[in-house]
Amino acid sequence: MAGRSFAATERFVSDVSARKLQAAYVLVGDEAFFRDQCRAALIQHLVTPELRDFSLHDLDLAENSVAEILDLARTPSLMAPFQVFFVRGVKSLYGRGSHQEEFAAIEEYCKNPNPDAVMIFVADHISIPADARRMEMQDKDRYQRIRDTLGEFCTVIELARVDESDGMRWVTEHAGKENVKVDADAARELVDALGADMMLVSNELEKLILYVGEKKRITIGDVETLVLAAKQRSLYELTDAISAKDRVRALSVLDALMATEEGEEASIGHIYMLSRTFRQMLVILEKNVRDSRAIWQALWQGFRLPPFAADDVIRQARRYKSRRELTRALRLLARADLALRSSPVSKRLVLEKLVLDLCEEPQLVVSQWNQEELRL
Repeated sequence: MAGRSFAATERFVSDVSARKLQAAYVLVGDEAFFRDQCRAALIQHLVTPELRDFSLHDLDLAENSVAEILDLARTPSLMAPFQVFFVRGVKSLYGRGSHQEEFAAIEEYCKNPNPDAVMIFVADHISIPADARRMEMQDKDRYQRIRDTLGEFCTVIELARVDESDGMRWVTEHAGKENVKVDADAARELVDALGADMMLVSNELEKLILYVGEKKRITIGDVETLVLAAKQRSLYELTDAISAKDRVRALSVLDALMATEEGEEASIGHIYMLSRTFRQMLVILEKNVRDSRAIWQALWQGFRLPPFAADDVIRQARRYKSRRELTRALRLLARADLALRSSPVSKRLVLEKLVLDLCEEPQLVVSQWNQEELRL
């Protein structure tokens, strides 16, 4: 067992494998590592591979109404024995206007569900730190609203960030399954350098296992050689160029990232890392962090920067004049993430447009109605 940070996901995976299913779940949190584990378990145990197109449905509340989604869920499939519905865009249920009818419809479905279907609502607009006491007030409010609505009739699965000690334990255990020993200081450096981001930790550990080969032992030197190398530094070079509004340099860095062996396949990972860095910059700006000594108090465990990047990101954050500029960047990143997940003709074009948009100076828009200046 890797530790308490993994407990909620492990219980969910166990229930899925035993087919002890509720009608609907809400995955709350932006920890992609756990979300992918939940998704993988559902596909492995409930989706017949040759019937995947009929069994697995990816939907978005920004494009599909609640009524449409529930109608699909109620309708038995003539082809698939069981159906899994992943529903993104939960944030839209908490936008302007009343959504009581939508919540009532979901509640009614949960009382009389299709026994051959499961509904998974994905609330990834909320960030839950390893220490819940450090959660941002806005995220606390959003989480409570979900508990008071969807949580009344759906099972809530919390996907929080991982405590660093639990992350180290997971690294040791996971490598042990491959008969690879990880030195304690190497596990600590791996988790700390990647801010306990388990998606990154998992990916880099797989590379380290291949890198050490027959040696069957990962040392701190291996971590420093492989993990803190060009790719991660290049992402910080990209945010540096973007924050400086240097389009030419930003596109050049992006081109170098896309030229790696992973190429376009790493596009969603690039968006994820950029989003994480911009969220870190937002916290740095809001808490007026001026040096790396103060950054460890501002950023909680599981959301920290690798030591080599701290000063650079503080400098980049201070180039932004307001919180609104950084939230605009986060909206652009969310839009690009959705575009990448919608099978675009070219992922490169999506990323290039994103970089150009991020490098633009925010425009002052004068409302025709009230002539108030609003920064986009």
